[in-house]
Amino acid sequence: MPELRKDPIIGRWVIIATERARRPDQFSGAAQDGPAEKPCPFCEGSESKTPPEIYALRPKNTPANGPGWDLRVVPSIAPFLRIEGDLDRRGKGLYDLMNGIGAHEIIIESNQHIANMADLSDEQISKVLDCYINRIIDLEKDKRFKYALIFKNHGWSAGAGSIKHSRSQLIATPVNPKRVKEELAGARSYYEYHERCIFCDIVKQELASKDRLILDLDGFIAITPFAARFPFEIWIMPKKHSCDFVSLDADSRNYLAKVLKIVLSKLKKGLNDPPYNFVIHTAPFRRQKSGYWKSIDYDYHWHIEIMPRLTRVAGFEWGTGFYICPLPPENAAQFLREVQI
Repeated sequence: MPELRKDPIIGRWVIIATERARRPDQFSGAAQDGPAEKPCPFCEGSESKTPPEIYALRPKNTPANGPGWDLRVVPSIAPFLRIEGDLDRRGKGLYDLMNGIGAHEIIIESNQHIANMADLSDEQISKVLDCYINRIIDLEKDKRFKYALIFKNHGWSAGAGSIKHSRSQLIATPVNPKRVKEELAGARSYYEYHERCIFCDIVKQELASKDRLILDLDGFIAITPFAARFPFEIWIMPKKHSCDFVSLDADSRNYLAKVLKIVLSKLKKGLNDPPYNFVIHTAPFRRQKSGYWKSIDYDYHWHIEIMPRLTRVAGFEWGTGFYICPLPPENAAQFLREVQI
């Protein structure tokens, strides 16, 4: 019989469609779909094909916007939001609007033409995490911005386009994203009643039951969430409470890089390199003012959400807000635990 499961953080219901269920090994989606690849603008030696770099890891004797780098950050050539200008918040009748101010950056994760982050070394992934933190801290200085979202699209159907070069994106916004606000509100409500972080309680329960546990390593866990929206949806969370991703110390970044590589490698091998998205949900920028949210350091918990693109959202999902997942997360976790890399 199908099950309705309630997400304990935001209260969203999902349907685990057991009568439509497929075995884990029946899910397979190659990321090498879409049109033929064009010449790559992100490889070393192609620096003139991108806007000037904002940030780069390179030896001191190499000039900016030339070869010799390990990692580069450049503005998007087609930004969703633009950094120049004022917000100009205003009303138009009953509607609120403002100028499309923000930052949109591309983090080129390697100078080599490698498609999947899973194929980067632990050391290189750690450099990418360092870069994420550096850019978020820098953008927090801009008082126009309230949030910075790190996300990755891998594969054509996940929105990566035809260029198969591993990269992430960062978008800083002048408002807090709805998905993050839902988590923030749910976490605060739980904390006000229980005086505990709901994410910490999830970590404890998943470690105790092990039903949805994929990996427990070096201070981090990877799980398939109880109310998974998608088959093989994965969350990576620090076991030690922290609301800010940018608070990771150097050792923890190295540990997280190792965990991220293992999890992405299991997805790649077990599911034939599927398209996926991942996002990092962290606490918003916090500036002291009237009504400042004083408990956020205690009630929220940063995490990474990885969402393979193996099914499509259709009319029922769009119309109701329910997600339909045709694979119990317990089965997905067992399958991934058993994938040898």
